[in-house]
Amino acid sequence: MDTRELINNTDSVNELLARYGVKFGIYKNNSFHEQLFPFDMIPRVIGAEEFSYLEKGLKQRVMALNMFIKDIYHEKKIIKDGVVPEEFVFAGSGYLANCEGIEPSKGIYSHISGIDLVQGKDGTWYVLEDNLRIPSGASYPMIARDLCRKCAPQLFRENHLEDNRNYAQMLRDTLDYVNTGGHTVILTPGRYNAAYFEHSYLAEKTGAHLAGGHELTVENDHLYFIDYSGKKELVGAVYRRISDDYLDPMNFREDSLIGIPHIFDIYRKGNVAILNAPGNGVADDKGIYYFVPQMIRYYLNEDSILNNAPTYLPYYEKDMSYVLEHFDDLVLKDVAEAGGYGVVFGSKMSAAQKEDFIRMLKAQPRRFIAQEVIDFLDIDILDQGEVVPRKADLRAFVLMADEPMVWKSGLTRFSRNPDSFIVNSSQGGGFKDTWVLSQ
Repeated sequence: MDTRELINNTDSVNELLARYGVKFGIYKNNSFHEQLFPFDMIPRVIGAEEFSYLEKGLKQRVMALNMFIKDIYHEKKIIKDGVVPEEFVFAGSGYLANCEGIEPSKGIYSHISGIDLVQGKDGTWYVLEDNLRIPSGASYPMIARDLCRKCAPQLFRENHLEDNRNYAQMLRDTLDYVNTGGHTVILTPGRYNAAYFEHSYLAEKTGAHLAGGHELTVENDHLYFIDYSGKKELVGAVYRRISDDYLDPMNFREDSLIGIPHIFDIYRKGNVAILNAPGNGVADDKGIYYFVPQMIRYYLNEDSILNNAPTYLPYYEKDMSYVLEHFDDLVLKDVAEAGGYGVVFGSKMSAAQKEDFIRMLKAQPRRFIAQEVIDFLDIDILDQGEVVPRKADLRAFVLMADEPMVWKSGLTRFSRNPDSFIVNSSQGGGFKDTWVLSQ
């Protein structure tokens, strides 16, 4: 596949991305910094047969995760049967006691799931993380593909690719499926959120209202959007892009200025759908990740199609012994952190750092997981005009309506540092389009 025409348009496409505001923001030292999300023109290419395998595994995984969340907030069979330890579930930051007994619209908890995968050098795919709370990133390959298609139309005509422009329709179908009656809103915390570009872009593409919490109000047990003229419109589905803590100051953090008072009360009554459902973070805790293969066996009576990265829970005495014995060969992750933060490699610590970390690990074993360092596949990127190999992952998106749907594209993130395995945008990584071949 000759991508020279794409490469020749690198500067023009990145200039357009900058003009469109394709940025991400990070908070550092109590201040907000916004920067461009670097785009690499060389696409990641996945064959049709290989993606079909991924698709089956992703559907299976998201089905089991949804069943787990429902079970935890209702009968708790998986705990009673000893598959997942009780204290492991309820000690996690994602568990919300307020959600006990709530049945969301159509019984769906994770409507939009972002599953992070890496491919080992032997070709094996591993799931690194399940993002179920507010997974972001679909908008970046969407707009990048549009711009690349314009600068190299012949390349797209000559190659048999799955068209990724259908993500907006998939999202709209998901929103409509659970809508309890009324308009659809994308709830944004505002301009200074890290993913604000995505909020506005998806609102435009799906035809949803983009709204802040101050533009929504609960009256008579229903949610209303207040337009520029003061007119109130009934809302039946809210794709919220704010965390549980800030969603409703009457039920969660009372100091939240970006949430909607009493939205959780009407959600509990079934009068509005919230995507993703509050409390679903109980299933994307990095510690709960360890148990997903057991969940699949428990709920679906199937073997897991996609493998977890080899993972150890210091919570278990046997795993703690292994971690201490093989400390230099492992990567340690703080289960409460995200975005590439809280990740440390045993081999890169000094003797004093190891001693301090092991002391903390023994004191708080539930706080960490340990994983084997997967020597995952390098893919080509363009660095100052030269093609060089870099580590990369793939965030696949699974949307749930009457059945799970896997978007035949995805966000490929890569490290710009030749010595780093961390690809997150907050850590300086870039992104590229993911081409799925149709034949």
